[in-house]
Amino acid sequence: MSNAEAVEKLRASLGTKVQAVGEFRGETTVRIDLSAVQEAAKLLKEIGYRTLLDLTSVDHLGEEPRFEIVYHFFAAASGELLRLKGRVTGEEPTAPSLAGVYATANWQEREAFDMMGIRFAGHPDLRRILMWEGYPFFPLRKDFPLEGKDSDAGEMAFSRRAPLEGGPFVTRPAAESGEREPRAHPAEELPEETL
Repeated sequence: MSNAEAVEKLRASLGTKVQAVGEFRGETTVRIDLSAVQEAAKLLKEIGYRTLLDLTSVDHLGEEPRFEIVYHFFAAASGELLRLKGRVTGEEPTAPSLAGVYATANWQEREAFDMMGIRFAGHPDLRRILMWEGYPFFPLRKDFPLEGKDSDAGEMAFSRRAPLEGGPFVTRPAAESGEREPRAHPAEELPEETL
């Protein structure tokens, strides 16, 4: 089945919950109301999009709704890739889980929860996958500083701010990093506590 046929089936099934359809360089993107994502996923699976390649999230800091979830579905028989996008908002953003439809969504949703703080209603085991339980922050949000934040979870785990030395996103390099970063500005005197 082609993406055009899949989009028509989505429109027929979801009606106004299909908000927009776009095509760019042969890739089809369907923007939907996330309240209908489970229904959309079930339909896509029935018509041949049997693989959920990826589920990721985007932080649009300063916009409302702030968070966007992006799903990539693949139909092996036709070689078609279809992208669904939807926005979610709130202090604790929540979207329906696809773990009951696609098994791969289990780990992908856990990663989106762990790094971005998006909860997935109906997920069978929504807990952190990269950071330790009890870590109070979400590192991929745009308001999370590059050097990190101090945290302390008693004897279980802790983190300290990382000095910004080296790496592609550094605006104030360490003294010896000039060779590795040709774009770097001359090192300034760093305060004692950052060394």
